[in-house]
Amino acid sequence: MRTIDGLAEVLALSGADLGASDWVAVEQARIDLFAEASGDHQWIHVDPERAAAGPFGRTIGHGYLTLALVVPLLWQVISFPEDAMIVNYGLNKVRFPAPVLVGSRVRLAAAVKQVTETRNGAEIVLALTVEVEGATRPACVAEAVYHYVD
Repeated sequence: MRTIDGLAEVLALSGADLGASDWVAVEQARIDLFAEASGDHQWIHVDPERAAAGPFGRTIGHGYLTLALVVPLLWQVISFPEDAMIVNYGLNKVRFPAPVLVGSRVRLAAAVKQVTETRNGAEIVLALTVEVEGATRPACVAEAVYHYVD
């Protein structure tokens, strides 16, 4: 894990490879909870019996569940002081090249694409890849933008 302490260290991050998080399992219970939270109850996510006969052979995690997992996994690869304010500013690009089959394990690989000093801190652009254990294609690739407020 990379620990950052202050604006000078944030500004020095540009181009840094932050490494990868731990693996996390995507089980049916997590998928079902996300379906409840999001209102997306499509059968490919929540109906194991029907999904077994579907295109993936079992249920798959929602793309947005995969994206939501970025948040806790990111804090495994980089940390800021408790008094720092990090604001999620948005996403420039997001793609879901491959499904996350129920029972799969995923992890986040992160790199700092760019850091730009702002009036009150810095804007950090991260290149994020959610990898699926044993798969050749990632489940999600995204470019996320955060604001570090000094």
